[in-house]
Formats: sequence, C-alpha cells, structure tokens
Amino acid sequence: MTKNLLLCATAATAMLYAETVPLDVAKLKPTQVKVEAVTFKGRKAVRITDTAPQTAGDAGRIALVPGMTLLDGTIELELTGDVMPGVGPGARGFVGLVFRAKPDLSQFECFYLRPTNPRSDDQVRRNHSAQYISNPGFPWQLLRDKFPEKYETYVDLQPGEWTKVKVVVKGDHARLFVHDSAQPTLLVNDLKQPVASGLVGLWIGPGTVAHFDNLRLTRQ
Repeated sequence: MTKNLLLCATAATAMLYAETVPLDVAKLKPTQVKVEAVTFKGRKAVRITDTAPQTAGDAGRIALVPGMTLLDGTIELELTGDVMPGVGPGARGFVGLVFRAKPDLSQFECFYLRPTNPRSDDQVRRNHSAQYISNPGFPWQLLRDKFPEKYETYVDLQPGEWTKVKVVVKGDHARLFVHDSAQPTLLVNDLKQPVASGLVGLWIGPGTVAHFDNLRLTRQ
C-alpha cells in the first residue's frame, strides 16, 4: 500500500511540471520568418513562412517562445512542413524545433524533419527524413560528411500533414519520437553544446511554410 501511495505521489509531482504553452503570435520572437495566426485543416495554428535570404544558415529561421526554458524534460508538438510556391528543387519543407537555445540564437540544439523526402523514389533521399543539428559548429552538411547516418534517419512523413513529434532531453542525450511511436526515430547520445537551460523555439528551413500547434513542456 505504501509503495502504491509513493508511486501516485511521484506521478502527481511530475504532473506539476507539465505545461501547455499557448503559441501567441504577438509574443513569439521571430528571426527572418513571417509569423501568422491562421486556421489550417480545421484547427487554429501558427503559420511560419521563410523570409530569409537563401544564404541564411541553420540558425536563420526561428521563432523563439519567450520565457519557456528547459534543461531536462520533454517537448511535445504538432507541426506540418511544406515547400513554398515557386521555390527551387532543393526545398524539402524543413520543419522542427530548437531547445536549450540562447536568446540571441548563438547556441541551440535542434531536431527537424524533411517531409518531402520519405516517399521519394530515391532511397538515399528517403534516408534523410529526420535530422539533428547543433549551433554553433554542427550544421547538417558537416554532420553528414563526418558522421554518415549517425545524425539522420528515415521516418514516414507527408508534406502539409499534421505530425506529432516529441523530444526527450536529459543531460547530453536526446531522443526524437514521431507519430506517437513508442520507440525513438532518432537517438543522439552526444549533444554538441554544453548542457545548460535554454529556450524552446519553432524552426524552419529555406523555402518552407510550416504550421505549429499543441506545444507542451514537461520539466524534470
């Protein structure tokens, strides 16, 4: 009986740290993106559209959620990613989230998806569906060249469709879960930046229009 009470108390304590975060476009801190409140596929959402020059790097297109910091814990979010009309063939609908970010974006960790890749007829392109990057110093190009297959993988996605993602972070380890899967899609056991609390943000890549909803944080 005592053990059951202890388990219930532990669960109740953990729930105190869970927080649903309203995505208010007036409060988001955008960097080289356009942020709008819209209704998309029957639900209210935040639309984020690329406005950065093509030369902008991995840190170029982000909307930070002010005041929402995380060291260790879980981030849950629903998102969509698609290519903007008229963009070049290199666009993939890149969409994801950053965590442990500094306010000036000089440092952050990031998981993102490439929704147009998974159903390609090119197997190599399929393999590049989910990606980890870290700023500064670890863009996707460097990670792919130096550590092939270690920081990216396949997951089934469709452009423009709502997708559930979950990131679990503890110390220098992070796990990306997609589609409510019980098993992680991508494991990172050596996060590249120093372990420190930081902000959460909404990330997109070049030529992308994305939507975000249902952001939830659970702190450990």
